[in-house]
Amino acid sequence: MTKTAARKKTEALWIGGKRVEASSGATFAVHNPANGGHLADVAEGNAADVDKAVLEAGRAFAGPWSRLSPRERAKVLFRCAAKLREHGEELARIETANVGKPIRDSRDEAGVVADCFEYYAGAVTKFFGETIPAGSNGIDLTLREPVGVCGLIVPWNFPMMIAAWKLAPALACGNTAVLKPASYTPLSALRLAELLHEAGLPEGVLNVVTGPGGVVGEALAGHPGVAKISFTGETTTGARITRAASDTIKRVSLELGGKSPNIVFEDADLERCVEGSVGSVFGNTGQDCCARSRAFVQRKIYDRFLEAFVRRTRALKVGDPTDEATELGPMVSTKQRDRALEYVRSGVAEKARLLCGGEVPAAAALKHGAYLSPAAFDCPGTDLRIVREEIFGPVACVIPFDTEEEAVAMANESEYGLSGSIWTRDLGRALRVARGVKSGVLSVNTATSVYLEAPFGGYKKSGVGRELGMHAMQLYSEVKNVFLSAS
Repeated sequence: MTKTAARKKTEALWIGGKRVEASSGATFAVHNPANGGHLADVAEGNAADVDKAVLEAGRAFAGPWSRLSPRERAKVLFRCAAKLREHGEELARIETANVGKPIRDSRDEAGVVADCFEYYAGAVTKFFGETIPAGSNGIDLTLREPVGVCGLIVPWNFPMMIAAWKLAPALACGNTAVLKPASYTPLSALRLAELLHEAGLPEGVLNVVTGPGGVVGEALAGHPGVAKISFTGETTTGARITRAASDTIKRVSLELGGKSPNIVFEDADLERCVEGSVGSVFGNTGQDCCARSRAFVQRKIYDRFLEAFVRRTRALKVGDPTDEATELGPMVSTKQRDRALEYVRSGVAEKARLLCGGEVPAAAALKHGAYLSPAAFDCPGTDLRIVREEIFGPVACVIPFDTEEEAVAMANESEYGLSGSIWTRDLGRALRVARGVKSGVLSVNTATSVYLEAPFGGYKKSGVGRELGMHAMQLYSEVKNVFLSAS
């Protein structure tokens, strides 16, 4: 049967290489945020289903998968990458229907998913131990071994892509996995599992359990059969995951919230900067932990920046995400939209100047969707809720500064430290500010700072550990030290 973006049927769990109904028989509905339409009923897993999935993953880990040579695992992952590339358009349409992101963005992300499996297929044979000169009567060496069963919990804003960021390095290292997608957006994860199985991933190596985070996520985090938890999502939930994992001393990596700075100096290329700044805060309708939602602009160019930023924001095309021209689709749900609207009202109440947006579009074609026009605020300072708290919606705060030191200090006021951008033609200033800002990822004269080949993660409440690049392989492996005596 041909799979389509709107498969209006019951989507079962994926355990042991096949579809399995939830043990309770319960399901939950998944909707299209662009029009409120019903996409599918999805099996609502619980702790018993997590037990089954962990058991299957444990069997697969004890079986041949972890004992395959790196070259043999690489061959399987290369086949996975090819299969995902072959089905890129299908995956993109599932993601657009389920998440509401513009189809152009979904296509890009489907390409990244295939690229990610390809990257780690190549990395498998290049992840080495080391020899250490520990003594003259022998040799000391380290081995990299798989951790075991990994619980991978992914968010709803980039469900397919972040699943790949976790799955590909975990599998490359020889681990098996239980993947828990967000309840809003489970469809691409389930299809991903089917495709990887078709590509030759053995039964039980990947399992997918859908259901509420408070049940499925908590069960995974506390399960004694799970050796590692990797979670991407909201900071408060990350703290709960850590507590649940603590009893069994699991390995835990967290990629959490952000309130990233966008620092614009007076010597910046303003046209390029404005285009990048608008994209960096409103991309994915602002539902991005890396969103540069705090723009600090040097006072000399502040008015010029505001005028150009508002003009470009007003020109953004908000609409049907299947339309090739759409730049901003809906938010993932009306609940999330209403939360962002409450922040807009808070900003107005706290005397920030709303320059544009921040309302539900009036167009009849959009009335059933979770749409919100992108909002830009001129903020008098940094003590407002909209400046301090993560909104996770299309709301930008623009704040003036005078000196380099002041910009760094304001950027560091946040409890988060995930990402950010610096705009200047002065290389020395760029280096000083990059060193001064407490953030895991920064970019200079561009809004792009996430690359498959480079480490990604945050300081402070933005998380623990680094994903992507060879750093991710460290998250999914244990280091064993062995001393071989010569006598």
